[in-house]
Amino acid sequence: VGRARNLFKLAKLALQSDSTRVVSLFLKGMDLKPPIDGVHEDHHGLSHHGRNPAKIAQLRLVEQAEMAAFRDFLVSLRETRDGEGSLLDSTQVLIGSNLGDASGHGTSNLPVLLAGGGWQHGQHIAGDPRKNTPLANLFVSMLQRFGMETDTFGSGSGTLNGLV
Repeated sequence: VGRARNLFKLAKLALQSDSTRVVSLFLKGMDLKPPIDGVHEDHHGLSHHGRNPAKIAQLRLVEQAEMAAFRDFLVSLRETRDGEGSLLDSTQVLIGSNLGDASGHGTSNLPVLLAGGGWQHGQHIAGDPRKNTPLANLFVSMLQRFGMETDTFGSGSGTLNGLV
């Protein structure tokens, strides 16, 4: 979590100084026991909790700490002026996971969160699990927000409904 906080600070500085317009972070450390009170196992082992309440309780502590670091990053972007608005207003921030159900390595219904960038927020948009709404449709929407004229990206063949 401390490493993530430092990476978020570095990302903010890179965006704020206009050193880059794109930042991609991979938060590693899943095989380590995070230094969080009440957590006694490594994050990866906790994610394979097998519905064990004690492991789920520890996993909740880890994930709450991770999301608090992400929240603080978003707040720092919101509090940083950028032109007529904030750095968050002019930055699309996406966080997610490669697993929808880490306990069973399920790769459908991936949890993602999109913040900033002028999008309509404060909602939950669920894809259709029967039709397998491609996550790449979100990427098409994001690319179009960047000004790219495209209707496809990977398996995406359109935009994600409900964003605007």
